[in-house]
Amino acid sequence: MANPSRLRAAALTTSVALLAVLLAGCGGGGRHGDLRTQKLDWEDCPTPSQAEGGGSPPSPLPGGATWQCATMQAPLDWSRPKGDTIGIALIRAKASGDPSRRIGSLVFNFGGPGGSGVTTLPAFGEDYAALRTRYDLVSFDPRGVGRSKPVTCESDAQLDVYFQQDATPDDSAERTQLIDRTKQFNAACEKNSQTVLPHVRTTDAARDMDLMRQVLGDDKLHYFGISYGTELGGVYAHLFPKNVGRAVFDGVVDPTQDPEQSALGQARGFQLALDNFAQDCTSKTTDCPIGDTPQDVKNRIATLLNDLEKKPIPGILPRQLTQTAATNGIAQSLYSKDFWEYLTEGLQQAYDGDGKILMLLSDSMNGRSENGEYSNITAANVAINCADEKPRYTTADVEQRLPEFRSASPLFGDYLAWGMVSCTGWAVPGAADHPDVSAPGAAPILVVGNTGDPATPYEGARKMVDALGKGVAVELTYKGQGHGAYDSKNRCVQGAVNGYLLDGKVPKTGTVCS
Repeated sequence: MANPSRLRAAALTTSVALLAVLLAGCGGGGRHGDLRTQKLDWEDCPTPSQAEGGGSPPSPLPGGATWQCATMQAPLDWSRPKGDTIGIALIRAKASGDPSRRIGSLVFNFGGPGGSGVTTLPAFGEDYAALRTRYDLVSFDPRGVGRSKPVTCESDAQLDVYFQQDATPDDSAERTQLIDRTKQFNAACEKNSQTVLPHVRTTDAARDMDLMRQVLGDDKLHYFGISYGTELGGVYAHLFPKNVGRAVFDGVVDPTQDPEQSALGQARGFQLALDNFAQDCTSKTTDCPIGDTPQDVKNRIATLLNDLEKKPIPGILPRQLTQTAATNGIAQSLYSKDFWEYLTEGLQQAYDGDGKILMLLSDSMNGRSENGEYSNITAANVAINCADEKPRYTTADVEQRLPEFRSASPLFGDYLAWGMVSCTGWAVPGAADHPDVSAPGAAPILVVGNTGDPATPYEGARKMVDALGKGVAVELTYKGQGHGAYDSKNRCVQGAVNGYLLDGKVPKTGTVCS
């Protein structure tokens, strides 16, 4: 069973793995002194671990600059700051410009939760070249992720089965199977990661970031958060408002929503993205190969998914493309307009009985590499979400809400509704209904919303602005497609973001880029 709660994961993280596939074929222990005075041992970065997604060490940046990695020790339990420690994996590229104009470190979180910043930042290093002129670019694997005491649950073989399960049960037997499979996965997480599970909440990661700020030698935390990274940034601002430096939130999570409201918002967001994809394909001068009208495109996709529920087709052998895998792959492709051509090709092939491309897209979402190994993004995502989110939903809860989800999205409604049971039987109680991001007294935070964002719908940006509090947030709107805005390379968006981060120029609130 795919975990639909992962649909809020950052497209930046998943697109790195996707493009590699499609186009190419540490914890510590013991007691310690004052962790704020620790010295980081920066060295050349090692080969990414399996939990980080594998692959090769990061390539040098233009001009020959190299990426450096280090491990910061933080308290495992922030309520016992003198107790055992946990290693937080860091990566940096030092500022390229005049040392006298260096501002400090710019810390990135690319979302998930569960995405490895140590592998994601180098993949997009060139996109942030302008920012590197005055900042050391820094990212990290949050606790429970990648090299930072990763949460582990099931084996690769078990995960292959997990992601093939029917995520949209139609009768009592299928519902029972779904819940049993969820409980089995969650029990494996508890068995293999019980030491770290109580300590992976977003508040823990926010406290790690404030320690990171001090260890890096900065008076203020300069920050760029994307997707879930905006939630993490908001929680940081709430806990440490006076320590906020220049901060940007892009692809903004609605901090006022509980998990049900968030899933329903995503159903609307992914449906909007699918509508836009269908409209784009059929409005071109050349014939759309997957439908004559936008509705025809969507009808054919619905028929394909219904057929796959009855009879899967060959995917990446020996695995077959199931309804769940196809839905997951379609959702992955809607994170970026750059992926729409892959979705078109994948649908064409699936209509002819070949599910390979849609399965590649699904594998990218799930963190599966070509060699069959999985990163720990799913395990970390579930662990962090379930530690953060207090509600626990039953099959009766889902069944009651299905009509509203189906109305929001005929294609994704069931899928996202049933994802609400992912924390059933979780070993650690959730912290709250939703995060507290109120941050009176914080420095200006630039909040960038994208009107076509499927994973973090545009309305969430306004909710974040209001929740941060009067006089804190500055809102900017991008009229575009895909998850997030800066990575679209829109000059207006990048100009506003760079102007604030580099020169402290706060754009006029309500600025619109298109």
